[in-house]
Amino acid sequence: MSGAGELVEGVAGAALVSALLSTTRIERIDLENLAHFRRRGTPVIFVFWHGNLLPLVHYHRHEGIVVLVSEHADGERIARVLARRGFGTVRGSSTRGGVRGLRALVRAARAGRDLALTPDGPRGPRGEFKPGALAVARLTGLPVIPLAVSASPSWSLGSWDRFMVPKPFAVVRIQYLPPRLVTRDASRTELESLAASLGDELDTAGARLAGTSPAAGVRA
Repeated sequence: MSGAGELVEGVAGAALVSALLSTTRIERIDLENLAHFRRRGTPVIFVFWHGNLLPLVHYHRHEGIVVLVSEHADGERIARVLARRGFGTVRGSSTRGGVRGLRALVRAARAGRDLALTPDGPRGPRGEFKPGALAVARLTGLPVIPLAVSASPSWSLGSWDRFMVPKPFAVVRIQYLPPRLVTRDASRTELESLAASLGDELDTAGARLAGTSPAAGVRA
């Protein structure tokens, strides 16, 4: 079971997570990268590391975002928690149920829903941006917005993704990185190159956020 599955299992666990995150404070950086599409009514595809899921589930709750959830054993637990927080879910991954999950994501995007993908999930390797995560962007033409996340102070669980859990009264920072577009005729080589670039951006931004003072560079 992943760190996420262990943490959110059952209603009691979910309530504990909500209580914990209610004590945190949010700082949103470069929010205009998202707000631009919100004003136009254009759905987006969020991508972020699997280990950063928890703060995003709290701070983007009840927005109707559709999340791709693994068909592994802990996926059902995560899906139940996401549903209670106003997310939609589709089941699948790059290794199990991939085609079915991809089709469901495309249908959700065409219905005007935002999507969320963890390109290093569901089992890692941690921090490896798999190019398959960009397939739905190629099919729909929707902008991809990478999300870098930090929490200070925080715990890191002993799971493969070093699942991040903000400590009580932590400052959570979410940076909305510049959007990227994937053309319909993008080749496999181009997808691999973009995936590597996005992975580097997420790593660089995440490291920078972890060392940023609370007031530096914040545009909410």
